[in-house]
Amino acid sequence: MIHHVLRVILYAIVTASVLAGPSSATPAKEAPWLPEAAAYRLTLFLGNLAPVPWDKVEQAWTEPYCGSEYRLGALDWLDRESAIDVGDMSDAIGRQDRHAVHVAATRLIALRIEEELDAAIAADNPAVSQQAVATAKELYRAFADHIKAADPDAARTLGRAWLELNNATGSAGVLGAGAKDRNVEEMTAARAEISAYLAENYLVADPAPRQTLTAVPEAIARTGQPVELPAALPPGSDIFDQDPLPLLVLNFEEQGIDETDLPLIAYGDMLFDSAEIFGGPARDLGIACSTCHNRSDINQRFFIPGASHQPGAVDVDGAFFNPMFNDRRDDPIDIPSLRGLRFTGPYGRDGRFASLRDFSRNVIVNEFAGEEPTPFMLDALVAYMTEFDFLPNSLVTGDGQLTEAAPDAARRGEEVFNRPFVGMGNQSCASCHTPSGNFLDRKSHDIGSVAAAYEGSHAGALDTPTLLGTLYTAPYFHDGALPTLASVVDWFDETKNLGLTDAERSDLTAYLETVGAADEPYEAFDTANTPFRLAFAELTTFASTLDTLLPKRDAQHILVLTDTVAADLAADAGTMANLSSRPEVYALAERLAEVGAAVRAENWAAAETSWSLFKTDAAAIEEKAF
Repeated sequence: MIHHVLRVILYAIVTASVLAGPSSATPAKEAPWLPEAAAYRLTLFLGNLAPVPWDKVEQAWTEPYCGSEYRLGALDWLDRESAIDVGDMSDAIGRQDRHAVHVAATRLIALRIEEELDAAIAADNPAVSQQAVATAKELYRAFADHIKAADPDAARTLGRAWLELNNATGSAGVLGAGAKDRNVEEMTAARAEISAYLAENYLVADPAPRQTLTAVPEAIARTGQPVELPAALPPGSDIFDQDPLPLLVLNFEEQGIDETDLPLIAYGDMLFDSAEIFGGPARDLGIACSTCHNRSDINQRFFIPGASHQPGAVDVDGAFFNPMFNDRRDDPIDIPSLRGLRFTGPYGRDGRFASLRDFSRNVIVNEFAGEEPTPFMLDALVAYMTEFDFLPNSLVTGDGQLTEAAPDAARRGEEVFNRPFVGMGNQSCASCHTPSGNFLDRKSHDIGSVAAAYEGSHAGALDTPTLLGTLYTAPYFHDGALPTLASVVDWFDETKNLGLTDAERSDLTAYLETVGAADEPYEAFDTANTPFRLAFAELTTFASTLDTLLPKRDAQHILVLTDTVAADLAADAGTMANLSSRPEVYALAERLAEVGAAVRAENWAAAETSWSLFKTDAAAIEEKAF
C-alpha cells in the first residue's frame, strides 16, 4: 500500500492533471476554519445524515470542531466577536427543525460577512480594513465552493469583487515606504456586488425548503436544476496516515520473495490503496482501504464528524458513504487491525462473514457504494491481504508461550490469564484468547460490552479479537470505549466479579502488554528510507503488473491501475526532499497516464511503447537520491 503523506480531508478536491481518463482525487491540507464558518459546514454535513444527529448539530455550535485552533465554540465566539442575534438558530436547533436550522445558519453567515464588510468600510486605516476584509472572505469560504459549482459565472464575478475590495483597502507600506491610501469609493463599489449577491441568495426572507442542505445560492436552488457539488467532509475530519506509520509485515517478503514476481498480489496491493474501487463520495475524497488500515494496521487518526465518535472509529453503515446501506443506527466501531488476517476469520466485528472474499465485497459494494468488483479484483485483494502477518515479538513463541526474555510480572500475569473464574462461567481468559491459536478461538461471544438493542437481543455477540500486536491498537473493545489494556483488565474484574488484587491486575496487564508487544512496531524512516522512497517503490511495484495485463489486453484492470498509480505518483512527489527531481516524477506519472490513454483508445502498440519508456525512466529515477 502507498504511504499517502499528503492525503487529508478538505473541501476543495484537487484533481490530478496527469490523468487522461477518469480522474482520481487526492485531497490537500485544508486551512483552519473560523468557528462560525466551521459550524455552518458541519451543520450542512450533519443535517444531511439520516437520522439527523441533533446532539452533534448542537455540539457543532457550542464546542470547537475537532482539531480547531480556536478554543471557543461558534456561539461563544459570536458572543465575543459579533453583535448579531443568534437566538433564531439556537431555537431552531432546540426544536430540531432541519429547515429552520439551515435558514438561520445560512443567514447568520451572510450577516457576519456583511458585518465584517461594514467594519472594513468604516475603518480609518488600511490595516483594520484589510483584517476585516480577510475575515469576511474566510466567512465567504463557507459558501464559495457551492457557488462555484452552481453558479460559475457569479463565482468569477464575485472573485473579482473580492480582489478589487482587497486591493482598495490600501497599505501601510513597509517602514512608511510604499504606503497606499484606502480608496473608499472602490471599496464601496466592490462591496456592493458582494452584498447584492448575498441579499438575493443568502438573506432571503422565505427560502424554499431543501431536500439536501447545501450552500447553493437560492436563485439556483429554486430552479430545481441539479447541481454537482464537490465531494466534501466537514471541518475537523482527518484522514492523514497514522504517525508514526505502522510497520507492514508481509509473509512473502519475509521469505525473500519480490512482490514484482507476484502479479496477483501486487495488483491486490494496488487495489488496497485505490479509491477507484469505491463509489462516491469515498472515491472522490481519495479514501481507500489503506486510509483506515494503514499498512495493514489501524489508522488511529481517522475521524469524520457524524461518522466517528472518536479518532480511529467509523460508522461504515451510516448515511454518508452509501445511503442505500444506511441502517439508521449511530453505531461507529473501532477500526480493526488486519494483521494476521488469514488466521483471524470469521470476519466482521460480530463474525458475520465466514469468507474474507464475501467480507471484502461487502466493504466495496455495500459500505462504500462501489461497483461490483470483478472476480479477478476479489482474487487479488484476498491474495494480498492474506499475506498480512503479525508483528514479530521476541517475548512470545509461535504457539503463544512466553520466552525467557519476558518480564517476571508477565509470567505472574500468565497464571492469572489461564486461571478459571466463576464469574466467567469457570472459564479463563485463555478459553477464548487461546495462546496456541494466535490468542483467539474464531468464535463470537457476548461478554456484556454491548447494550442490548431490544429485549432478548443476541446482537451483543462479538468476534474474539487476537491479542497479538494490541499494545499499539488502543483504544479497546468494539467501540473503543476503554483507553488502555489496564482499563480492559479493570472492566473484566469489575463486571465479572473476578476478585483480583491490585497486584494481580497489574500482572495481568503486564502479560497482555507483553503478548501485544512487537520488536519493531513502526516504519523506520531515515535518509536511505524516506516516505517518498517507500511510496515510489510501492507504486512502481503496482505498475509492474502491466507486464502481465498488457499482453492479455485487459483494459478494465489496466485502467484501474493507471488511474490510481499515475495520480498517486504525482501526489507523492510532494514528499520528495530533492525538489529538483520532482519534475521527473511528474513526467513519470504522465508516462503512465499515457498508457491508460492509449488503452482507452485501444492503441495497444502505443500502450506498450509508453510502458517500456515508463520502466526505463523509473529505473533512472530509482538510482538517484530522493
